[in-house]
Amino acid sequence: MSSAAGQHLLSIGDLDADSLAQLLETAEAFCEVEQRSVKKVPALKGKVVASLFFEESTRTRLSFETAAKRLSADVLSLAVASSSVKKGESLRDTVETIEAMGIDAVVIRHRSAGAPHQVARWVDRARVINAGDGSHEHPTQALIDLFTVRQVLAERAGVPSQGSGLDLLKGRRVVIVGDVRHSRVARSEILAYNLAGASVAICSPGTLLPDEVAEWPVEVLSDLDSALGDAQIVSVLRMQEERGSGSYVPSLHEFTATYGLTDRRAALLGPETIITHPGPMVRGVEISSSVADDPRCVVRRQVTSGVPVRMAALYLALSTPEESPGA
Repeated sequence: MSSAAGQHLLSIGDLDADSLAQLLETAEAFCEVEQRSVKKVPALKGKVVASLFFEESTRTRLSFETAAKRLSADVLSLAVASSSVKKGESLRDTVETIEAMGIDAVVIRHRSAGAPHQVARWVDRARVINAGDGSHEHPTQALIDLFTVRQVLAERAGVPSQGSGLDLLKGRRVVIVGDVRHSRVARSEILAYNLAGASVAICSPGTLLPDEVAEWPVEVLSDLDSALGDAQIVSVLRMQEERGSGSYVPSLHEFTATYGLTDRRAALLGPETIITHPGPMVRGVEISSSVADDPRCVVRRQVTSGVPVRMAALYLALSTPEESPGA
């Protein structure tokens, strides 16, 4: 059995089915910590985790920092806006400086695709976790999505999710909708769901499909209404106007009319369909406000899942394969 222990987490592509299952099972073990009156375990006591966000994302940064503190690690949060990076210091110099301070793990988000992979080549002993690099990948968000979906499926089936591995996800029909071109979440989700044995389709305007989509292990659909008919899991992506999404469609109104998860399209879904969204949601654009509040939409639950999943990612990265993944 392959293990995720002691490894960087740079891409879902670095995992195999066993290590993906191990990450989900370890997150399940850490869910129990969230139910305690004292939400902390000593698993990473004495370790130091650096949070380097060169591209702002308050939700992801707080989730990682909370996860590290739940594990009793010390957290060094670099304020990029006031750091020496603004004075011209290179990424490499920044990373080598903080590693010299005795950092054990680096959680990095960067606007440039591949930056976490480069950081992993520069560090000697620290483990690197990718918190989002450009339009490339966002592995922990994909893990959160699979973890949340697996828990919902287990509850509906009346079985425990702990110990279920990837069984509950195998054979499921997943439809990813929206701005695939600019979405690092979509790329990580496609890899993760395929690894879990699900079948994945993407539905997007042609202008919002990446150039390399023909090489991906997905079915490409153009008509959203028909795509939703057999969907068991619908992953709605955010329109990323900060990355220029709006310039790839005639108008946001037209995008919503053709590819938004509107009230009418939600009615095409089965009562057991699970709707996910990486957040933050742009209500009225990629998803209607009432669908965002629909019981089938598990966005708030995804946010809750973020801490135990990132606890698992940090814990395994700083563990050895011989150590138990439990809390």
